[in-house]
Amino acid sequence: MAMQLRVARPVTDLAESTALYTGGLGLQVLGHFEDHDGFDGVMLGTPGGPVHFEFTVCRTHPVRPAPTPEDLLVFYVPDADAWERRCQAMVDAGFTVVTSFNPYWDQLGRTFEDRDGYRVVIHGTSWSPAATIP
Repeated sequence: MAMQLRVARPVTDLAESTALYTGGLGLQVLGHFEDHDGFDGVMLGTPGGPVHFEFTVCRTHPVRPAPTPEDLLVFYVPDADAWERRCQAMVDAGFTVVTSFNPYWDQLGRTFEDRDGYRVVIHGTSWSPAATIP
């Protein structure tokens, strides 16, 4: 059985985060829950895909998001036109363009930050496990 990955993060506004990530990354709402042991949440991804994101808000003990500038989600988009469209979609959705803490990411990519401080890189290359940093 292939592994699956869920990235779970607390957010300050569930509806706002959902709108940002569906609009900016083109993800779909795969599921949601309300007041499950005091938590509300939404799962985003692509149907049938091995990776999805879960955003949660705790009703009883709110957890403040605490990302660092190096906590990144990196998406590789090697087609130049598709990369430009994705970057524009990120801006249109409400992400802020920021300078990456690690300058490598800004060489062939663009870094975006959501309202909670979480960062997403849209990189204009393909990823390869054999890739080396120049």
